[in-house]
Amino acid sequence: MKALLIGIGLLPLVRLIVLGYQEDLTANPIEFITRSTGTWALVFLCLTLAITPLRRLTGINQLIQYRRTLGLFVFFYACLHFSIWFWLDHGLIFSEMIVDVIKRPFITVGFISFVLLIPLALTSNQWAVKKLKRNWARLHQLIYLIAPLVILHYFWHKSGKNDYFTVSIYGAVLLILLAFRLRLRLKP
Repeated sequence: MKALLIGIGLLPLVRLIVLGYQEDLTANPIEFITRSTGTWALVFLCLTLAITPLRRLTGINQLIQYRRTLGLFVFFYACLHFSIWFWLDHGLIFSEMIVDVIKRPFITVGFISFVLLIPLALTSNQWAVKKLKRNWARLHQLIYLIAPLVILHYFWHKSGKNDYFTVSIYGAVLLILLAFRLRLRLKP
């Protein structure tokens, strides 16, 4: 099942490669690739956060074994999203990237989200779970900060175009998923 999940998780990347090979990445290929990778990072974030509610609602405890893979796909597509922005928008010039991060709030929030994902990805292995013990769970609670930051990043990006429909859907999905988890924590 994990191999199938990995194959499915790579389909968006394969699609971008095929579209690039066919020279069919729209009139603005850089924007298309950047937006696509960001969207897929958000989709995998929603799927990752959906595992616990689905497991609780269905009683299928095996679902938990797929959460790490989904979480790593969040980081994978966020890395692509960041790398494309840094490479193609800023020519890998660190100082230009920093100016953009400081100057534009939606970039600032996206950058913070990406930086916060790094320790989660680095500790998504059994060795880190054993070494960090209880602190591992505490560290991975950063996802509850990352999720709203990602929505804010997306919202501010879309606000320039007055296009709130899609971001509202993702925001609602994440709100429901986070509310479900909060309800579980507050339950006596």
